[in-house]
Amino acid sequence: MHITRTGESRPGDQDMASEIDEIRQRKMAEMMKGSKDSSEVWPGEPVELTDQSFEQFVNKYPKVVVDCWAPWCGPCRMLSPTIDSIAKDMKGKIAFGKVNTDDNFGVSSKFKVMSIPTLLFFKDGQLVDQMVGAAPRPVVEHTIRKALG
Repeated sequence: MHITRTGESRPGDQDMASEIDEIRQRKMAEMMKGSKDSSEVWPGEPVELTDQSFEQFVNKYPKVVVDCWAPWCGPCRMLSPTIDSIAKDMKGKIAFGKVNTDDNFGVSSKFKVMSIPTLLFFKDGQLVDQMVGAAPRPVVEHTIRKALG
């Protein structure tokens, strides 16, 4: 209710106050929803994954590329800058992760990674394709597009 300078309320003020409250509550709900969505930021670089964090990461994003690698692997070290660059360029479209196969036998075993580097392509949490070996950026990008659309 709105009170005038003379201390009187105007007709319809009660209706307007309740309408304003409804609008305020609706806007607050929209803002809260927006802040929740913005907390789920797409990574702009590959995320280090472990056997424990792997499933959650793959299921969090609709399209995921996981680089299976090891520190001693020369081809893995050659592919790494390409993956880093593509991850930066595709931020918001595809999430990238990295799994050190020496430290995370569970992921390697589950997806039968026999050679590294191996790229695993997931769509909606499901493995849809994989690529074995180092390759130039255009080949990697083509394989990503083919596997994930």
